[in-house]
Amino acid sequence: MDRLAIVVPCYNEEEMLAITSLTLTTLLDELIQKNKIAKNSFVLFVNDGSKDRTWELIEQEHKKSSQIFGLKLAGNVGHQYALTAGLVVAKDMANVTISIDADLQDDISVIEEMIDKYHLGNDIIYGVRNKRKTDSFFKRTSAQLFYKFMRWMGVKTIYNHADFRLMSKRAVEYFSKFEETNLFLRGMMPLIGYKTDCVYYERKERVAGESKYPLRKMISLAINGITSFSVKPITFIFNIGILIIILCFASGIYALISHSMGNTVPGWTSLILSIWFIGGVQLLCVGLLGEYIGKIYIEVKKRPRYNIEAILGDLEEK
Repeated sequence: MDRLAIVVPCYNEEEMLAITSLTLTTLLDELIQKNKIAKNSFVLFVNDGSKDRTWELIEQEHKKSSQIFGLKLAGNVGHQYALTAGLVVAKDMANVTISIDADLQDDISVIEEMIDKYHLGNDIIYGVRNKRKTDSFFKRTSAQLFYKFMRWMGVKTIYNHADFRLMSKRAVEYFSKFEETNLFLRGMMPLIGYKTDCVYYERKERVAGESKYPLRKMISLAINGITSFSVKPITFIFNIGILIIILCFASGIYALISHSMGNTVPGWTSLILSIWFIGGVQLLCVGLLGEYIGKIYIEVKKRPRYNIEAILGDLEEK
């Protein structure tokens, strides 16, 4: 029987933690009774440098239940790093891992279906939203544009999939070989190459607490995903440069023809607008190149992605 680890990144989740712990341990008991998973399966909470009582509550839940494990990171490193830390630690203790956010907006009822599809030979099963009714119009529209734009950029992603997924042990082991610092897990998983499948669900409203992914973080994640997996923006800059040169030659020819016909009229506005346009394009290009150079700078330093401060559970034995 396969041992399952449910990896749950947490940042300031004191309002949700007890609810999440009870819900997931109840789910484990149900799956154990159905002989879907091993009796020693567990939930691994990863505390991502929370400023509230999240770690204290994880310790309390660990004392109450042998199914609750904890991983405390020394500081706040972000959702993608925290999730990676949980997966890498859990892979040595579990045959199967499932990642899910602490807010439980992802429907846990499809986890059994994930496990069934894993037993059919799939190494990665993606949790995919079939509707976005709980999202605002702006968030729904921007998310759809993001996935389409990523596809246009040549980045392989699963449409309407976040970080709710099942991974086999060998899939996590291969993923752990990816050493880059700039992580975008949604784009990295398809690169593993093993057999995959999807389960579909409707996302729920958050029961308590606030979203830890405001607009600013969503935009940052999108930019990171684009610049980490595609060089098309740089190609786009080159094409803009070629287009501007062509327009300049065309404008020069037009000016010469107008001058020969005596139709020249001094145009202060057109001159200023053209200067502003070229200046804006240059600043945009420099900023985009700076984004890529900055990523190279961060990667070559090869600093650790996270620092584990404490571990609760039989993970301590490794």
